[in-house]
Amino acid sequence: MKPIRYALAEDTIDSADLDRLIAWLQTNPRLTLGDVTAEFESKWSRWLGSSHSVFCNSGSSANLLMYGVLKTSGRLRNMKVVVPSTGWVTTVSPAIQLGFEPILCESDRETFALDIDHLESLLKRHSPSAVILVHVLGVPARVDEVLKLKDRYGFLLMEDACAAIGASCENRFVGTFGDLSSFSFYFGHQMSTIEGGMVSTSDPDLHETLLMLRSHGWGKDLGRESQARLMARHRVDDFHQPFVFYEAGFNLRSTELNAFIGIGQIDKLPQIISRREENHHRYVSRLRSKLQFQVPAAGSRVCSIHTAALAPDPETRRRIVEAFESGGVETRLFTAGNLGLHPFWTGRYGESHFPNADRIYHTGFFFPNHPSLGLPAVDEICALAKSVLG
Repeated sequence: MKPIRYALAEDTIDSADLDRLIAWLQTNPRLTLGDVTAEFESKWSRWLGSSHSVFCNSGSSANLLMYGVLKTSGRLRNMKVVVPSTGWVTTVSPAIQLGFEPILCESDRETFALDIDHLESLLKRHSPSAVILVHVLGVPARVDEVLKLKDRYGFLLMEDACAAIGASCENRFVGTFGDLSSFSFYFGHQMSTIEGGMVSTSDPDLHETLLMLRSHGWGKDLGRESQARLMARHRVDDFHQPFVFYEAGFNLRSTELNAFIGIGQIDKLPQIISRREENHHRYVSRLRSKLQFQVPAAGSRVCSIHTAALAPDPETRRRIVEAFESGGVETRLFTAGNLGLHPFWTGRYGESHFPNADRIYHTGFFFPNHPSLGLPAVDEICALAKSVLG
C-alpha cells in the first residue's frame, strides 16, 4: 500500500484553534463542566434552531441519553423501538442495554435511511413507542414522510444526526424534527471537539431529565425553580439539596476544554458545509453512471462526512478498494452496512436480511470528503475509480 495521499477524513481542529485554546488554558480556567459548557450549549442551540441542548462526551453517549430520557419520561406505551438496519452500532446498542425491544427496519433504496413502506408495516404490526431515524452519512432522510407516520401512529421520534451536522431539509437543519436529536463531534465529522456529542430538544421536561441523566441523576444542574419543584414533589429537606439523586443516571459529562473548542468550531461550519456539499456532488456527477449514490430527499441539502457509493457487485468493490489502496486513497467498506449481520445483533436475534441493507453491506464503500479536499483532488480520485470501472 502506498503512503496516503488523500485521507478519508481530516481533523477540523487547526493551528488557529489550538493557538486560541493555548491562550485560554494559560488563564488557568476551570476545566470540569461549567460556564463554558453552558455557553457552547446555548450557541449550538441558536445555530441549530432548537430550544435546548446538552453537551456530553460523545455522539454514542448522546444516543444513550436519548434512549435513557425516553425510558424515564413516562411517555412510552411499551418498550418497542424501530431501529435502522443501516447506521452505527451505538444507534441500536443503547436500546439493548436499557431493556428496549429493538425492531430492525429495512434501508431506503435512495437515502439509505429508514424505508418508509417497511417502517409503516412495522408500525402497524408492533405499535412501537419510539423510532430512531438516522440521516445516513449526512444525506437527509425523507423527514416529511416520517413525520406523517409519526402523526398517524403516535410514536416518539429520536433523530440521529451524528454524521449529518449542517445537512438540511426545507431550510431546516436535520436534528430539529424529532422529539430528541443527537450529534457527534468526533474526528472526521463536520466539526470536532476531540470527543464530544450533543442532544438537542425543544421539550423543556425532556431537557431537564437529560441534564440529570448526564450527571449521575442529580438535580444540581437544574435551575432553582426546577430543583425546588422536585424537592417538594419528593419531600426532600433543603439541607440535602445539592446532592439529591432523582434518576438512575450516568456520568457522561464532557469538559470545558472540549466545549471551548466547540464554540470556535461552530463559526467554521458555513465554510465546512459548503466544501463538503460541493465535493459530494462532484463525486456524484462524475460517477453516477457507474456507481449508485445516495439520493437525498427532495428540498434537502447534503453535508456528508464521506461520500458513500455502491459498486455493481462485491468483486468490483474489492477491485476499487485495492486500486485506492495502491493509489494512496484512503477508503473504507460501508461501515456497518446491515447491522442485522453483525455479531452483537445475530447473537441475540439471529441474522436479519433485507435486500437494500444487504446490498449496502456487500457492495458499499466510501470516498474521502473533508474541508481540505479540493475539487482537483476529487477529480483525481474519480479518475482512479473509473480506471477500474471502465
